Amino acid sequence: MKYGLTIFPTDYTMPPDEFARRAEEMGFESVWFPEHTHIPVERKTPWSGGPELPSAYYNSYDPFVALMAAGAATRDIKLATGICLIIQRDPITTAKTIATLDRLTNGRFIFGIGGGWNREEIEHHGTPFAKRFPVLRERILAMKAMWTQEQAEFHGRHVDFEPSVVNPKPVQKPHPPIIMGGDGPTTFDRVVQFCDGWLPIGRGNMPAGLEDKMAELRRRAEAAGRDPVSISVSVFQAPTDPDALASLERWGVDRIIFNVPCREPAEVVKTLESHARLIR
Repeated sequence: MKYGLTIFPTDYTMPPDEFARRAEEMGFESVWFPEHTHIPVERKTPWSGGPELPSAYYNSYDPFVALMAAGAATRDIKLATGICLIIQRDPITTAKTIATLDRLTNGRFIFGIGGGWNREEIEHHGTPFAKRFPVLRERILAMKAMWTQEQAEFHGRHVDFEPSVVNPKPVQKPHPPIIMGGDGPTTFDRVVQFCDGWLPIGRGNMPAGLEDKMAELRRRAEAAGRDPVSISVSVFQAPTDPDALASLERWGVDRIIFNVPCREPAEVVKTLESHARLIR
C-alpha cells in the first residue's frame, strides 16, 4: 500500500516545495493539492465538514503552479491534484498545463478530479450546478483525445473543437492516471467509463461501507469489460488509527492519503512526523 499526504498550499503554511521535499524524505509516495478558484461571499452551499468553512479554502494557491514548485524541489514523489475542479477550467489549456507539468517532472503527475460541491463557485464559471457531471465527462474525454492523438478533435454538447495539434504530450502513456473523487450514486459510472481510479473521502474516518463499495466497483468493472485491477482505490483524508489502516490494506486499498491541516510550518512538521510514524 502506498501513502500520500494532502494539504491546502497557501501563503501562511509550509511552502509547497518544502512540504513536498520533506514528504519525500519521510518516505511518502505522493502529495495532493486541492483547488478552489474563489469562494463567493454570498455562498449558500453548506460545507460537509462543518458549519464554518476553513480559511484555507479562501487562500489556496493554484494547484498546478504549486505542484510545479513541489516537483522542482523533489525527484521521485508523485504530484497530484486532490482534487482538480475541471468543470471550472478550460479543457484545452488544462490539457496543455497537465502535459507540461508531467513532462517537466518526468512523468510524476496524478490527475485527481471531482465535480465540486460549491454551487455558487461552479456557476460563476458558467456551468449550471445540475449539469456539472455531463460537462466533466466531456472535458475529460476531450483532454484524453488531446493527450493521445496527433490531431485531436472533439464534438460534444459542452466541448467542441476541430482537428488541432495540442502539444506537448504527457510523458506517461497513454496519459497521467485519472482518479475520480466522490462517493455519490453515479460515481462508479464515471470511474468505470473514463477513469483509472476511485478516490473516496474519509475525512479522518473510515468511509462508510467501503469494503462493500469496493466489491461493487470490481463487479461494475468486470461487467464493463475492464480488469478490476486496473482501477485503483485511494482513500483521501484517511483515518490514522492503525486498526483502520490494517483493514484498508486487507480490503485491497491501493493508497492512503493522510490530511495535513493548513497551519504554521512548525505545526505542519509535527503532523508530518506523526504520519510518518504510521508508515514505518
